[in-house]
Amino acid sequence: MSSDFWDSRYATEDYIFGTAPNVFLASQVALIRPGMRALAIADGEGRNGVWLAEQGAQVHAVDFSAAALEKARKLARERGVTLDIEQADMLDWNWPEAAYDLVAAIFIQFAPPPGRDRIIAGIRRTLRPGGVLILQGYTPKQVEFGTGGPGNAANMYTAELLRDWFGDWDIVHLAEHESFISEGAHHHGMSALIDLVARKPG
Repeated sequence: MSSDFWDSRYATEDYIFGTAPNVFLASQVALIRPGMRALAIADGEGRNGVWLAEQGAQVHAVDFSAAALEKARKLARERGVTLDIEQADMLDWNWPEAAYDLVAAIFIQFAPPPGRDRIIAGIRRTLRPGGVLILQGYTPKQVEFGTGGPGNAANMYTAELLRDWFGDWDIVHLAEHESFISEGAHHHGMSALIDLVARKPG
């Protein structure tokens, strides 16, 4: 999808995914340490990156949309925190090696294979040994719910797929579930979700 598509989607005063952090990410607050370096992938309007910064993390927030990132800057100012914001396409991004203590990958299912595989390889590369990945996404059943995310089941995750990608890491938590979520107008209703917390071997 082009940057024009995303800029058009975000071209509203409203925060289309809300300003509160993702519930699953917030539930992992015990993993956030002040001063840790965190990467917020496809952070959009900044709700998750801002929350991580409020916990004391040094946050690098990357997104494709200039319109979304302008709203992220505004949200950060309102909350009194600072984000290192970068406009970039994650499919072409230069994932720095062993650069982050934490990667937040919340609903980043904009890319089908094989582009998605490049993102997964990037996550594996960019986390430091001992670093933690916090991921939430949709399972293929989400296409039936239609309450958020892409309409293509090939973009979705399963537990088996996540184990294929991160099975050599310490999987702290992995669960598929159906839950009601309310994250702005674009993530609202009963949803088919999958949660992962995995630690890169030290």
